[in-house]
Amino acid sequence: MEPFGPGPRGVLTFDEGGRSVLVIVRSDLPKIASNNRMAGTPEENRAVVEGSIAHFGTYSVDGDSLVFRIHAATLPNWDSAEQKRPFTLAGDKLTYWVPTASGGGTGPLVWRRVK
Repeated sequence: MEPFGPGPRGVLTFDEGGRSVLVIVRSDLPKIASNNRMAGTPEENRAVVEGSIAHFGTYSVDGDSLVFRIHAATLPNWDSAEQKRPFTLAGDKLTYWVPTASGGGTGPLVWRRVK
């Protein structure tokens, strides 16, 4: 299952001060017909919420785990949460594993360094 559809767009930034920012959006998010993000229809708003995620905070590495300490997120349940993710780093490819939407396991999230 691809929760953000085929070809999602995103950015994950780690800075030297230990801060991180993550944004992922579906590549096929529908336009808001009114062109006003405060006036989307229930269907448009649902598509945006289901098709995107963002969070920012701090990060650290603990052995083979990447630890996000989330200050705020577009999923408010994650505010002030700590998420520990097993990861691998091979060249310019960072892979870490996240719980699946069904709650029945984990799936990889793969990032490539931009040069």
